[in-house]
Amino acid sequence: MNILMALSQREVTGAEVYATTVGNELTQRGHQVFYISDTLTKPHQGSFFKLRFNKRSIPRRFYHVGYLIYLIKKHNIQLVHAHSRASSWSCHIACKLTGTPMVTTVHGRQPVHASRKKFHAMGNKALPVCKAIEEQLMQDLGVAQEQLVVSRNGIETERFQIVPPPQNARPVITIIGRLTGPKGELCYRLLDTCLDLTKYDVRVVSGSKVEPRFDKFTDKVTFTGYTQDVPKMLSEADLVIGAGRVAIESLMCGRPTLAIGEASCIGIVTSDNVQQAMANNFGDIGPTDLDINFDAIANEVELGLQQKSCEIAVTDMVKASYDLSSVVDHIEQIYQDVYIDKLRREMPVIMYHRFIQDDTEKGVHSTYMHIKMFEKHLKLLKRMGFESLTFEDLAKDNVIRRLDPGKRHIMITVDDGYADNYHLMLPLLKKYGFKAVVYVVTGESFNRWDVENPENPENKVNLMSAEQVKALAESGVIEIAGHTMTHPKLDSLSRDQQYDEITQNKQQLEELIGKPLTSFAYPFGLCNQDTKEIVRDNGYQFAVATNSGPLHFHQDPYEIRRIGIFPRTDVFGLWRKVRGNYLFRKIKA
Repeated sequence: MNILMALSQREVTGAEVYATTVGNELTQRGHQVFYISDTLTKPHQGSFFKLRFNKRSIPRRFYHVGYLIYLIKKHNIQLVHAHSRASSWSCHIACKLTGTPMVTTVHGRQPVHASRKKFHAMGNKALPVCKAIEEQLMQDLGVAQEQLVVSRNGIETERFQIVPPPQNARPVITIIGRLTGPKGELCYRLLDTCLDLTKYDVRVVSGSKVEPRFDKFTDKVTFTGYTQDVPKMLSEADLVIGAGRVAIESLMCGRPTLAIGEASCIGIVTSDNVQQAMANNFGDIGPTDLDINFDAIANEVELGLQQKSCEIAVTDMVKASYDLSSVVDHIEQIYQDVYIDKLRREMPVIMYHRFIQDDTEKGVHSTYMHIKMFEKHLKLLKRMGFESLTFEDLAKDNVIRRLDPGKRHIMITVDDGYADNYHLMLPLLKKYGFKAVVYVVTGESFNRWDVENPENPENKVNLMSAEQVKALAESGVIEIAGHTMTHPKLDSLSRDQQYDEITQNKQQLEELIGKPLTSFAYPFGLCNQDTKEIVRDNGYQFAVATNSGPLHFHQDPYEIRRIGIFPRTDVFGLWRKVRGNYLFRKIKA
């Protein structure tokens, strides 16, 4: 996807670290990430555009919106991700005018005033970084819960490893954070009234300019300035004082950590209070702007210094909760939710069965397509600019690939494995440059499940031979996939019977084609929870149904909806079904 990260800041902030860390991971995953902000100092991959969001006069805001619209159109931006109040306001308007999906990560407690209550200006989803912000947005600003998703900070966990306690002559206490705003006030208070500066080696790490009021501490405190080597700086500390990302990274290094921020003091983080700490971003967010008992800080400092390291259980929990890869997985899910919800369009997954050459081959059931009409279908898809994907493609590159900018993707699936798939379908796929997923039944030589239907028996049609299945797999345009041994209604079978049908089919196909299968199709589109669990436990990464499952492709990889293509689906009918909004209109109707 093409993503625009929008910030408003004049110095290094946690929001910038968050945006660039997440943005770099998204870039590594193949997305194109752009940045727009007053300033941007952290290393980042992607173009940066300077815009003074903090200049908030009415003419300036009109200019901000106009420039954002220009960038959105010029760079085909598919989603805007804002990270501050000033940037989100302008982005919200620009996205409304261009129809662009938008999310806003909320990094801190929001000011409460009438205009903010009426005009949240956070786009389609607000992503508070902790539970306390979510609660404040609902209680104070009236943001609906369905518009909120908690999305934690993402930390490059591999950069932060547990380090042995330092061997310092005097205990080193490292305070990390801005020296401006509420954090600056907090730092000043800690230095002025809470810490014995003659007893400890106190170091203040900040990218902020040291204000004159801190001059009285300069002979007793080391103001180190900003550092790029955060792990080294943390490893030298006997105790780290900070909130948000500071506390998270410190705990990942195993350092005793006093979590104190703009709102509250959690104290030394232990297994007893780590959940509370995570809920309010390690002291940065609370029910009020300031709720700190400064008289207790000295005791907390001594308690922290008595610990050589924080608890392993705390480090493990923090690493699991803030792991960058897992956080970005979650963000990609949110991006897809918002993008599909906003545009009401999804990659079509269409379903064929068998192909005929003349009317004598028609069947009782509507599971056939004349090969001449199928060729017209492929011609239409070609004219519409579609490129086909298989589940093997998505397993290799991630399902979000289907939303690649400037692309129209489609998935062609074909059920049962009829012999005509080899004789009639394969040559046309090669001719028009499309790929398909073919779901193969291996325990039958013909369509016994339909022929022996007592209520509505079908004509006998041969399935592919093993040689033909192998030839499809080696064609370069077909993904062979699982479809059971005998094509039963799985939801009517016992768990053991389902297991045998699914497992034996997979083993036979993998032995035949010489590689693992990626996807499975439920016969008749029917499944239950047992079915889905067996499919997942067999190592399948995707499974398709027919008329069940979410409208969003990515929301349940084991129950993906498909669009049936029937004998009467002419060129116009196919056009209607593949435009992207067919299922949304159909389900709504």
